[in-house]
Amino acid sequence: MALSLTEVLGALILLGIAIALVFAYRKYLAANSERRMQAMLEKVGLDPAIASSGDTRTIMKEVRDRCRHCQTEDVCERWLKGEEAGDNDFCPNHRVFEMLHKYGGATG
Repeated sequence: MALSLTEVLGALILLGIAIALVFAYRKYLAANSERRMQAMLEKVGLDPAIASSGDTRTIMKEVRDRCRHCQTEDVCERWLKGEEAGDNDFCPNHRVFEMLHKYGGATG
């Protein structure tokens, strides 16, 4: 049984929509990750501008990668809202943030 041109075009359109949805979802996840990272920087007393500083570009790339692949996003959200007690030891970047604080990225 041969497929009609309409069926082939329909399948291609659906494939395109599926691909667009995947990219939109990934962009959404990245934006949320960036928002959490910026909020975490502020909450631990670091200047969020450090994220775009040329001095820390390589370090912040690794921080972003860890944040995007974080397995504790829900804990992070609650901690940032003040609904979770304790330190940010759950964060895969907490030691990096401590090091950056010592390095001099703290807010005044």
